Amino acid sequence: MQVSVRDNNVDQALRALKKKLQREGVFREMKLKQAFEKPSEKKAREKAEAIRRQRKLARKKLQRENGM
Repeated sequence: MQVSVRDNNVDQALRALKKKLQREGVFREMKLKQAFEKPSEKKAREKAEAIRRQRKLARKKLQRENGM
């Protein structure tokens, strides 16, 4: 990952880097890796995330159909 610093504006470049890292999910992944997660907890978390993704997708699809 690369962020360019323009006009010695390090603060702006740092904000851009943080935004890119957030979008990639690096912070979430770091938080998950701080402590050991039991396989059963990992399975439950991944299942909940999948359900959340499916619901979000269904909501967006419904919203697109109603908007037209």
